Amino acid sequence: MANGYYFYVAGRIPSRKEPAKTDEKIILQYGIAMSKWARARRKAAGEAKVQYLRFDRFYAILATHGEHPFFAAEAKQIRDIRKHPLHFMGYSIGCRRCRHGRRLHASVRINRERFHELKAWLERIAVHASVEELWGELRAVPFEPYAPIRDQLRSMLRTINRRRKVAGLELVPPESIRVRRAQLRPFAVSYDALTDDPN
Repeated sequence: MANGYYFYVAGRIPSRKEPAKTDEKIILQYGIAMSKWARARRKAAGEAKVQYLRFDRFYAILATHGEHPFFAAEAKQIRDIRKHPLHFMGYSIGCRRCRHGRRLHASVRINRERFHELKAWLERIAVHASVEELWGELRAVPFEPYAPIRDQLRSMLRTINRRRKVAGLELVPPESIRVRRAQLRPFAVSYDALTDDPN
């Protein structure tokens, strides 16, 4: 998003299809496999840049402003991430402006439905579980703590503590919220993939 990839189409590859063949088809159809210099020339000529991402059977085709066959071929499905967040594995990935500037950046949060499910569950057990158990539940929330998600986690914690305060129970401390994200390299090849050891 920081590089202007605001337009997208997302979908899932059907189980009857081979993902690698779908990759090849999309990459060829939209001329995605090209050098950064070729991309720079396209940009200078007013053409859009297009990228393709896939995780398991979920995929997204991303594009910048400009002319490109992608816009005609996918016209009915294209979304603008500045208006319609991309939903993936319970996350809602949108686009926001920086607080002290006009630049846009990615904004990642738990999608609304999943957030309300988690919050309702924690509210139900707030006065029945111990501080240690609630600490564990908050730590086990399966989402990386990006800044908007940390705000959502604090909202969950406030809900828990409101109920516990009314019941005269010990409050769950703020330290129960995970604030550090796991550091992952999304395009790294795992060690196992480089060996013949199936384990």
